[in-house]
Amino acid sequence: MASLHVEKKAMHGHQRQGSDSAAFKELTKRDAQIQLAVELEKLLRTCSESNREGTEREFGGFRRLFVRFLLDPTSSVQWEKIEKLPDGAVCDYEMLPTPASSQIRGMLDKLVVIKLNGGLGTSMGCQGPKSVISVRNDLTFLDLTVQQIENLNKTYNANVPLVLMNSFNTDEETQLIIQKYTKFEVQIHTFNQSNYPRINKESLMPIARNCSTAADMEAWYPPGHGDFYESFYNAGLLEEFIKQGREYCFISNIDNLGATVDLNILNMLLNPGEDAGKPKEFLMEVTDKTRADVKGGTLIQYENKLRLLEIAQVPKEKVEDFKSVKTFKFFNTNNLWVKLPSIKRIIENGTLDMEVIVNPKTLDNGVNVIQLETAVGAAMKCFEGSIGLNVPRSRFLPVKKTSDLLLVMSNLYNLKYGSLSMSPLRSFPSTPLIKLGENHFAKVREFLKRFATIPDLLELDHLTVSGDVTFGRNVSLKGTVIIIANHGDRIDIPSGAILENKIVSGNLRILDH
Repeated sequence: MASLHVEKKAMHGHQRQGSDSAAFKELTKRDAQIQLAVELEKLLRTCSESNREGTEREFGGFRRLFVRFLLDPTSSVQWEKIEKLPDGAVCDYEMLPTPASSQIRGMLDKLVVIKLNGGLGTSMGCQGPKSVISVRNDLTFLDLTVQQIENLNKTYNANVPLVLMNSFNTDEETQLIIQKYTKFEVQIHTFNQSNYPRINKESLMPIARNCSTAADMEAWYPPGHGDFYESFYNAGLLEEFIKQGREYCFISNIDNLGATVDLNILNMLLNPGEDAGKPKEFLMEVTDKTRADVKGGTLIQYENKLRLLEIAQVPKEKVEDFKSVKTFKFFNTNNLWVKLPSIKRIIENGTLDMEVIVNPKTLDNGVNVIQLETAVGAAMKCFEGSIGLNVPRSRFLPVKKTSDLLLVMSNLYNLKYGSLSMSPLRSFPSTPLIKLGENHFAKVREFLKRFATIPDLLELDHLTVSGDVTFGRNVSLKGTVIIIANHGDRIDIPSGAILENKIVSGNLRILDH
């Protein structure tokens, strides 16, 4: 009893002296961890017996992420510690040799293709998974991906598997859709990324009251594509592919139509040559940064490691420096090649360490929440022999907005076996810069109504469209074209019109008669 009495006295004495800010923060962090454990235990009690083990494992991952967030809530880098990229940190794609055709089948036996398929099409006004948006000739992102892999397998008599990382938002619909590919020469595997509780911005506690995602979808979220490594491991697929003798996975976003299997890159990894040094466990495809890419992640050398720097980690006063095309020449395409046994080693050794991205949201009921996420490329620093590869811009063709959709639907690109390539009829390789007004063009359905047919863009440099504008059939746009309908006005571009270096404004209606 004496020792307990002394302990109490010491505690009361500490309270009377007050707590300096550092000690106060430490106590707050410790309290938050204890309270979170209590709240997660309450949630676990609402879980069905069949789901309990998986949910418990996911909560363990969430707790680790939460602790990292508490230790460094900003995840910002110390700007002065960023070093110049060393020689050889980024190789040039043009220098890669092409493998002999006799090697290719054996190379493909060592590959797994993974597409990140957790996103919804809500930003483009669509319901369900983004991968089921029609992109070209009524074919979806998923259709094009399956076509690409099937063509690869048929051409080289190979058996490259396709793996989809779904989220709780996309899994059910994706499972129904992939049934239509059963007769294709592609083995399709799926697994789900984790399902984490959103936390109240003020209390830092989960807003969920029940483990059932369906009961309250707003209370849960998929924690970014950095969750790939642990979820892939937990699903058992990593072990399965290693046992098959597969060595590398190629990871990319399903909406990046330029992210096809590149045999030169695969050859570089599998057959590096005698003077290449240690095998490369992690390769990140980067491409030259333009003013359109200023928010994209970039490669830096930091504490003697090559790593990804995202804009969320940049101190506010350094954001303009980060956006500079001269300072940071490359940006991350999120096309990654990763050695499978190395993923296993890092997971089992507990050395996976990625910066936490804090994503604030406001729910429909006005509650401010935060989502703790990670980026798949941020794991780069955990691998040995990581390297960047400067690839042609054609390997980065994402569809994030309807302006991107206009590009890939147009005659700028030819479609063959699920792959898009720029038309040889375009006299210069850069893609046009397209800006479409949010109010009238942001949603896919509205966007499609405004084009009787997709215009000829072969000679277009820049297009800006704002306001209530529609396009007739067989319109041709060349050079710089700016079309602005003021509020209350409407502009109908007539069928057959050729607009070259034109500004159209005001009101233009073609009436039926």
